Amino acid sequence: MKYIKPLILFVFLSGLLGCAALVGIYFYIKPDLPSVTVLKDVRLQTPMQIYTKDGKLISQYGVKRRIPVKLEEVPQELINAILATEDSRFYEHHGIDPIGIVRAAVSLVLTGEKRQGASTLTMQLARGFFLTREKTYIRKVKEIFIALHMEQELSKEEILELYLNKIELGHRAFGFGAASQVYYGKPLNELNLAQMATIAGLPKAPSVLNPISGPERSVERRKVVLLRMLDEQYITKAQFDEAASAPVTARKHGAEIEVDAPYLADTIYNEMVEIYGKEEAETGGYQVYATANSDIQIAAQNAVVRNLHDYDERHGYKGPLGYLWNLPTPESKDEVIPALSLSIDISSRTNRSEWDETSLLEVLSEIPHIKPLMPAVVMAVGEQSIDVLSVDGESRTITWDGLDWAREYITDFRQGSDPKTASDITQEGAVIYIREQEGQWRISQLPEVSGAFVALNPQNGAVEAVVGGYSFYQSQFNRATQAKRQVGSNIKPFVYSAAINSGYTLASIINDAPINQWNAATGVAWRPQNSPAEYDGPIRMRKALGKSKNVVSVRLLRGVGLRETTDYLTRFGFDAEDIPFDETVSLGSGSHTPLEVVRGMSVIANGGYLVNPHFISKVLDESGQELWRANPVWACNRCENESEPEIVPESDEADIEALLAAELNQDVLIGDALADESEEKVIAPQVITAQNAFLVGEMMRTAVRANGNWNKKTYWLGTGWRSRNILQRTDIAGKTGTTNDSRDTWFSGFHKDIVATAWVGFDNMGRQLGRATRNQNLINKDPEKFNWIGNALIGTEDGAKAAGPAWIRFMQYALKDKPHTPMPVPENIVRVRIDRTSGKLTRRTDHTTLFEYFLQGTEPTTYVRDDEVIDPATQDTTTAPEPEEIF
Repeated sequence: MKYIKPLILFVFLSGLLGCAALVGIYFYIKPDLPSVTVLKDVRLQTPMQIYTKDGKLISQYGVKRRIPVKLEEVPQELINAILATEDSRFYEHHGIDPIGIVRAAVSLVLTGEKRQGASTLTMQLARGFFLTREKTYIRKVKEIFIALHMEQELSKEEILELYLNKIELGHRAFGFGAASQVYYGKPLNELNLAQMATIAGLPKAPSVLNPISGPERSVERRKVVLLRMLDEQYITKAQFDEAASAPVTARKHGAEIEVDAPYLADTIYNEMVEIYGKEEAETGGYQVYATANSDIQIAAQNAVVRNLHDYDERHGYKGPLGYLWNLPTPESKDEVIPALSLSIDISSRTNRSEWDETSLLEVLSEIPHIKPLMPAVVMAVGEQSIDVLSVDGESRTITWDGLDWAREYITDFRQGSDPKTASDITQEGAVIYIREQEGQWRISQLPEVSGAFVALNPQNGAVEAVVGGYSFYQSQFNRATQAKRQVGSNIKPFVYSAAINSGYTLASIINDAPINQWNAATGVAWRPQNSPAEYDGPIRMRKALGKSKNVVSVRLLRGVGLRETTDYLTRFGFDAEDIPFDETVSLGSGSHTPLEVVRGMSVIANGGYLVNPHFISKVLDESGQELWRANPVWACNRCENESEPEIVPESDEADIEALLAAELNQDVLIGDALADESEEKVIAPQVITAQNAFLVGEMMRTAVRANGNWNKKTYWLGTGWRSRNILQRTDIAGKTGTTNDSRDTWFSGFHKDIVATAWVGFDNMGRQLGRATRNQNLINKDPEKFNWIGNALIGTEDGAKAAGPAWIRFMQYALKDKPHTPMPVPENIVRVRIDRTSGKLTRRTDHTTLFEYFLQGTEPTTYVRDDEVIDPATQDTTTAPEPEEIF
């Protein structure tokens, strides 16, 4: 008994000292303890997701992958697995688990090592939000105090939900929603018990216990989780046996990308980064919706890729990527046999017998896989077919229809003879690219030529599609928005608009004759020429634009005035600094991006209004609440109950992305300024009259069709005649564009609901697009229409052949469900019968006449005399130029 009192006193004093020490430690570290009240309004770092307008995911940006989930969305089996493994007494303690602490202390005393941390879920959450994984006593003490504070401020359900979304689970997955996607590619509610147990075991050591990096250790950890669930009676023995023996089914999954549109996604991402900064944009959980619908965007991408391959095929096959066996012998000392760039040494294996399927696939896996191209090796060569093994492990036969285009490429202007057999094209052991087109596999190659495409809604500037090149994964440079290239004859509709604004009419007669202008300062004569160098003499303005007469464009500029014309071009949104102040501007010597060109074309398409191109339709926060919605300016002819607006010059009004930057700020984030969907439409500035836009559009409609009558010798082709022939529509308009030596080719055109621009050229601005000669193999497939579209086109490359097909293929899809709707005729436009040659009024009604549109008050006032009438049918027969020579 004499020891009891001292023992009690010792225990009391020890407890008192312990409490004092605890209080002292608390006050010592109190300044470093964060306030846990912030967790009530915590914003988890969630990646930005970008969707098409119709809600399909096109990209995700952010280092941390997180898919926030509500507690009620998490399967109970997964919650049971987590609690059984990490904190079985979660609902019984107040943030710290005394039993666990004692267990950890005993382990420390017995082993001398800190093997067990005794951390509860709350403590783990405290460490995840406020501390590090550093194993120190002071960190553990801080962890305890923070956990106690959290239990006071938050309910158990709130703590558990935060834990489920915050915890790191390997491979940049944070939270169990993300882990389910990363490892299994599906949501939590689709996981089976074995998969749930696998991800429930990850918090202890996610980098080494995950099923991708360490499948064996993952299986062992899964078994531990299942045993704990069995101990806690969450599962039966039969369930344990089944789940414990289940195979590892995990593999790394990215975000569930539904539409691969990287140029569109990258444009939107860059705008969000410019507004928010990189860190906030990538972690703020923004859900950004594009203005483009998925099907239209895909149609544009397919059109560009197909068109670039068509160009590439008609210019010839450049040969294989390299050889695995049957290496050819150089025919001359200058010939270079292509060699593969590989990480493995294959120089010693030169015979077919030294290659099995596994080694072949190993090599093919190192070849860049740029969709739609697929690496393959030629296994056998038949008379007019080849057998290949592709990188996906499939054996395929490519028939003659997929080979017959592949004559030898010599230069951009010369191609070899047409192949007759497969051995003329390739041989066994060659490593090649193949691709699928219209359900058929064909030999292929990576096009060196580049392209771009952009489509707008002309009524409000919403970008319907954007394609910046053949492949974003090959080149991230967006040629649609960043590449300023000479526009060639694509500038002419704007020059002609300036002429109409100055009093010219569609029937004005301009002299289509050569120009020789001596420049005394340089001692050089400027001689702009038509291409081809054919001159028609006096010609109506409508016909001159339809045939893209260069000298007529120069004469119109002279008639209007250089200063007046260059100033007028800025009405269409072109930067004055990009407009050359000399007469070459009338032929398109200025350089503009496809986005700038299509914006200018939208003015003609929508009746004269300058809209602002924009890529983002709305932005939501991580919980799906709308933060911002685009409120673009609209072309007035689509506004309801609006009077005709006053014609005003182009305003300094900020574009839609600048408005987004101004509105989408921290005030918006907390919901103070949501856009009102019922807001009235803002009217775009009207920069040309509706009548001017209509008349220019009429001339552009002429440019995409065949005109006149062949038998009456009034027949002529617009430079974009293929468009009308293929699309079989009368409600379209367009204009080709080709620069000197065919370095840049364009096609821009519109329907009243959509306007689009296509560009094709080499990134090397000095390289010409060249010329394609006849490939009889391809001509024989469609002798009558081979020169309309595709890889059989012949002649010098120009806007009609190089860029036009991309526009046509896109419009085939974009307009397929749209009824034929001719543009309405504006007020003050009259239609009168004129003489086809002189443009004067006529009383005749035969083939020497036609109906023409005029702005009221500008129609002709004099009638053609009988002796002035020229009947083309009575003229000497002339040979019509071949369609492929016209651009």
